[in-house]
Amino acid sequence: MKLIQDFNTFLVDTVNLNSTRFGQLENSIEAIKTAVRGLDWKPTIVGFAAQGSWAHKTIIKPLSGDPFDADLLVYVKPVTGWEAKDYINELYAEMGKLGLYKDKIRRYSHCITIEYAGERKIDVAPCVKERLQTGVWEVCNRNTNSFEKSNPLDYTDWLIERNAISGSNNFRKATRLLKYLRDIKTNFTCPSFLLTTLLGMQVYASDKGTPGFADVPTTLKTLIDRLDDWLQANPGKPTVRNPVLFEEIQSNAWDDTKYSNFRAKVNLYRGWIDDAYDEPNKEESIGKWQRVFGDDFAVREAEERASKVSEAALAVVRGTPLLEGVGDLVALVKKIGRAALPSGFDRLPHMRRPRWRNVPGTRLTVNVGAQLWTARYGQHLHTLRSLDPSTPGYWVRFNAINNQGLPFPDTYKVEWRVTNTDEVARRANALRGDYYRSDGPGVRWEQLSYRGVHMVEAFLIRKTDDVLLGKSEPFYVVIE
Repeated sequence: MKLIQDFNTFLVDTVNLNSTRFGQLENSIEAIKTAVRGLDWKPTIVGFAAQGSWAHKTIIKPLSGDPFDADLLVYVKPVTGWEAKDYINELYAEMGKLGLYKDKIRRYSHCITIEYAGERKIDVAPCVKERLQTGVWEVCNRNTNSFEKSNPLDYTDWLIERNAISGSNNFRKATRLLKYLRDIKTNFTCPSFLLTTLLGMQVYASDKGTPGFADVPTTLKTLIDRLDDWLQANPGKPTVRNPVLFEEIQSNAWDDTKYSNFRAKVNLYRGWIDDAYDEPNKEESIGKWQRVFGDDFAVREAEERASKVSEAALAVVRGTPLLEGVGDLVALVKKIGRAALPSGFDRLPHMRRPRWRNVPGTRLTVNVGAQLWTARYGQHLHTLRSLDPSTPGYWVRFNAINNQGLPFPDTYKVEWRVTNTDEVARRANALRGDYYRSDGPGVRWEQLSYRGVHMVEAFLIRKTDDVLLGKSEPFYVVIE
């Protein structure tokens, strides 16, 4: 399901750089421009220009604790006798004389970087105009003391054209989403300039006005599907050139291992995105989109659904004389058992969808047993059955077993999805729904805490290749 409004909210609340930070960035850049113009720096300044994500309008909010950054080019005329390293070294030396910046600047291969207390970073890169040839611009590599051709304005124009073809800024929005995906997953490497080029390559002139770019989630699906098709057709690391500067090979940012991993991860996330997009059930689709983008996607909607399971269940039986006065799902379960559970209870959107690979073949039976204990490793009281009411404060020892009642061999691992529901757990910020490792081979301990009907499920994974081979039915924990 597209969930267009959820995507719009997710972009505004979570992905996009907010207006306050954007204003801080603009103010800092204007101050830097003023400072650079006033330096006793030999080059004649021709002008300034944004570069990178800031110029392309694909900049995103950093993850918590990380700074966001922007690139600023300072165009200059060549200085007679200067080598490439001199442009950066002299800029660094002169900026260091200013009290406002001397403790904030660092020097790198192509730029100086001004850091604002972990909040933001601004890279200032000299770009020399027509040093040897008319119409040729060069950035400076201090490490190799060499000039490198650059064409940032034409590259920005190329991306603007891609975005115009997609319409409604859908290309930019989808690019931000995929950069966010990269940053939260942290399991593949692809610099922003290379990722943006790869995505831009998937937009064709013939796409203008076509259904494949009708909205943000559709554009995202189109781009990831095309990118994956291209990557799967290139098992070895391909040559990806700057589309407006043939000499610049952007794919040099990868080695063979990084490329192979990027190719595998795009294929994995393409499957997840297609699955979420094609899912007809809204709650299930939210859960599948959260598998892609994390629990900040449609978070309020997912929490609302989980916290109101009692309301949903009681709405179905309202007007039934025998159930008059029943106050919540716990009481209803005690009256009528499993029939009390509302539709979709075991597929609530805040429950994390499985992240392991599935392969065709035999599925193994996984059952869950449970025993009530006075405390973790305390006194064993009795066996607990699914839907048996229990009192808060006790502990439950869950164990995963096969169809013969035996534990699984050491070649497998068991992870547990623990899901709480209803208003008491929500108020405690404890709806959970995530996966947890076993405390011992095939064993998980949980304390009974919040009134409600909750779920524990066991997932059987083969250790050698991380393939999901089996999943138990939910074990329903009823806490009075």
